[in-house]
Amino acid sequence: MAANDGRVGLIIILSVGMLLGSFLVFFFFTAIVNFIIDTQLPLNEGSVTYDMWRKPPVTPIMRIYIYNVTNADEFLNDKQKPIINEIGPYTYSESWEKVNLVRNDNGTITFNQRKIFTFRPELSAGSEDDLVVVPNIPLLSATSKSASAPKFLRITINFMTNLKKLKPFVAVTVGELLWGYDDPLMQLAKEMAPDTKLPFERFGLFFDRNGTSADNITVYTGADDINKLGEVSRFNGLDKYSFYKTDECNSFGGSDGTIFPPHLNKNSKIYIFDKNLCRKLPFTFQKEVTSYDDIKAYRFSPPKNVFDEVSKNPENDCYCTAPPCAPQGTFNISACSFDTPVLLSFPHFYLGNPEIRNAVVGVSPPDPQKHEIYIDMKPEMGVPLRAVVRLQINLAVTHANDIDAVALFPDIIFPIMWFEDGIDRLPTDIVSLVKLATEVPTVARCFLLYILFFCGLFFLVVSVFCLIRSSNRQEIMVLPDSAFYGNKDDSTKKQKPPMTDFTAEKPIDTKDNPAFITDESK
Repeated sequence: MAANDGRVGLIIILSVGMLLGSFLVFFFFTAIVNFIIDTQLPLNEGSVTYDMWRKPPVTPIMRIYIYNVTNADEFLNDKQKPIINEIGPYTYSESWEKVNLVRNDNGTITFNQRKIFTFRPELSAGSEDDLVVVPNIPLLSATSKSASAPKFLRITINFMTNLKKLKPFVAVTVGELLWGYDDPLMQLAKEMAPDTKLPFERFGLFFDRNGTSADNITVYTGADDINKLGEVSRFNGLDKYSFYKTDECNSFGGSDGTIFPPHLNKNSKIYIFDKNLCRKLPFTFQKEVTSYDDIKAYRFSPPKNVFDEVSKNPENDCYCTAPPCAPQGTFNISACSFDTPVLLSFPHFYLGNPEIRNAVVGVSPPDPQKHEIYIDMKPEMGVPLRAVVRLQINLAVTHANDIDAVALFPDIIFPIMWFEDGIDRLPTDIVSLVKLATEVPTVARCFLLYILFFCGLFFLVVSVFCLIRSSNRQEIMVLPDSAFYGNKDDSTKKQKPPMTDFTAEKPIDTKDNPAFITDESK
């Protein structure tokens, strides 16, 4: 009996332990997994995360589309709308690496970004030697800025442009437009002021991007605060810009685009800082998507009002440093592009004022699927699975009627080109690592939770059943004893009969029995 009671006790202890374990898994398993992730993600030298961040094992692809002007003379002389032909893509593969890394005492790391672009003719619609006609950006930038300059300066610019016989449109190759060519105006500026250091020796839309950038970027490693992982702390020694009206708009405070903090959710807002954007760009949750290899991910995109004019989005007022403010769907980056009147927008003026697109002929209506920016993120780890940045470069031309070379060029926002840059998928081994780190814990949690709970519940039911059965057995063993001793209730007890003869029911007569001697017989 004692042995059975001991076994039942062990079963009860086991069941209670399993039920307690299921509750612990329910409340603390995710926290433990998050703790492990938080200890593995910081940019500690020698870790897997650090190596992938320093030299990403991916091959980003950039596709470039150029707006080739087909009626330059008619536009200038006959006041026709400019007719442009979108040509491309001109495709480049990229290799990224962070070099000159220096660890700082405040939990940050400083580096220079190296990007190598390689032309991929097999993925392109043409050659880098293709000839295109585009606005003369250096000339139109100089003349547009001269509109508010003193008269003597405008006379000087007019003299120089006539001397060099500069034209408002130039015919250059695709390679020259992107990576640089010798511009006569820049050559003239160097001749007239040889001691003046110009920002670029040659002009090209991507002139300084192929190779190691001179810009120093400092980011948080996440060792002290995982929520700051990859966040830009300083840029070229500065902790913020000084271009805009508020500290919030001047602050960097966004990822460099290669790594993000973990534990994102649908309410999270992430930022990407890029010097070419002249600001940090916000991203908010858009929808749940299924990426390659059936990986569940969150898609983050810039809010639809990110480039809205001030009347529609007052938060953009801080970026308007001088009137007129950028029109709907565009962003003025002249503050950090040497005062060149460049407006960024989404391709085909997506989310922009239709009147801007209708000012030219040949730009098809925008398509969100082809022209929006997005990042597909594995939220548990903050790992981008797929990302694409799409931007269009436009020149905001201001009419300068006293400069002969551009006197016929009207006020217009002229599209120059647009590009998309990003990664379509991660390498297989990285995908396997991400799935292992995010999906296995989820499956393990469910498995442990249900196994512990239902097994504990099962053993608890078994132990209760055993206790009930044991109790019933004890009652059965007590029943014979109670029948032997009889009922002790006095009301039902019968009187003991007098001694009787074993062969007769009547009482024994002791009077004539010689065995009984009385006093009278003596």
